Amino acid sequence: MLSSSERASIIALIKREVVPAIGCTEPVAVSLCVARATELLGVKPESISVRLSANVLKNAMGVGIPGTGMIGLPIAVALGAIVGRSEYGLEVLKDADSKAVESGREYIDQKRISINLKEGITEKLYIEVEVKAGQSSAECVIAGGHTTFVYLRKDDEVLLDERKCDAQQSVEEDVELSLSKVFDFATTSPIEELNFILQARQLNKNAAESAFQGDFGHSLGKTLRGEREISIMGDSIFSRILSYTSAACDARMGGAMVPVMSNSGSGNQGIAATLPVVVYGEECGANEEQMTRALILSHLTVIYIKQSLGRLSALCGCVVAASGSSCGITYLMGGGYEEVAMAVKNMIANLTGMICDGAKPSCALKLTSGVSTAVLSAMMAMEHRCVSKLEGIIDEDVDASIRNLTSIGRDGMDETDRLILNIMTSKC
Repeated sequence: MLSSSERASIIALIKREVVPAIGCTEPVAVSLCVARATELLGVKPESISVRLSANVLKNAMGVGIPGTGMIGLPIAVALGAIVGRSEYGLEVLKDADSKAVESGREYIDQKRISINLKEGITEKLYIEVEVKAGQSSAECVIAGGHTTFVYLRKDDEVLLDERKCDAQQSVEEDVELSLSKVFDFATTSPIEELNFILQARQLNKNAAESAFQGDFGHSLGKTLRGEREISIMGDSIFSRILSYTSAACDARMGGAMVPVMSNSGSGNQGIAATLPVVVYGEECGANEEQMTRALILSHLTVIYIKQSLGRLSALCGCVVAASGSSCGITYLMGGGYEEVAMAVKNMIANLTGMICDGAKPSCALKLTSGVSTAVLSAMMAMEHRCVSKLEGIIDEDVDASIRNLTSIGRDGMDETDRLILNIMTSKC
């Protein structure tokens, strides 16, 4: 049984990592950095210079920006300067309207924005923005986390400088987790301490249902609800899990002005950690306490795995997020810790190696692959069928298996990351 102080630390961690976001978090984080720099400058910038790590650049190139009908960084940068408010965090662009978008288009046409790769850094999540107007300038740097400012400057006055700190090591990651601790927390904590997670159900389900009514991205979620598709796959719990998860991703990647509940800086991770659990629980008649504990188990598992993987890598986040939802589904199926650990091992044995080639509408396809594997892994676990330590990268110990996954994604796929970015940038 965890102590009250341990529970309080974990709750604070979840509340920091599971937050609402509008739009893909990489271009939105760039908007946030621009907004803060503009606030420091005090006037609308005459020029904006943006320098980004390769992973941020990769994840911001091909995704729709909410409420604009446009793709990519230039409009995100322009809107950050025009209507962005840093106090909104990852909802920085929620005040954007058609007038602001038109002003943003003009800003881009006037060639006031430059966007470049930041050379010579090891941090994978790095955003540097310098804005100028007349003789005045301001500079902001976000690193390590999508809302983590490590440097602020107005003219010659440095207001904040934490750039020498290891951006990967943060207060949030001081909470030492293991899968057993995650499970104990989710299943034994007083339920009144956990009910806040139900907001994730509401936000992400709303996002999916908005996509069913519109036409976003590749409309995979809506497609899966079509007559032909239902005749092939059936109108089942499984098909509804796939359609709801992919629909929410369609809306988010397609630029819908709807908030989703993110996890560890990723809206898609928040979607994949939430909706499979929600749909399964609602279809199977789970009560509110069971739903709450399953969602906490799912989201905290994602946070735990991301602690050693890092926020951005060449490994698709759906591998991590779907592992979380597989745990939540296994719990709702009546599984205990042993079955949850089996589900995680089955996930790692199956999906490890799926690449991240940037945020874009086709992420819905990857989320669908991830959550379909989540259901499969849970079903196997409930039959006590699990990939053994004799097979591939799976270890007898589930936490060691997780470390194998994250070391591959964090270290082993570095060259893959560079090659992906080279392919993406060379196409233009």
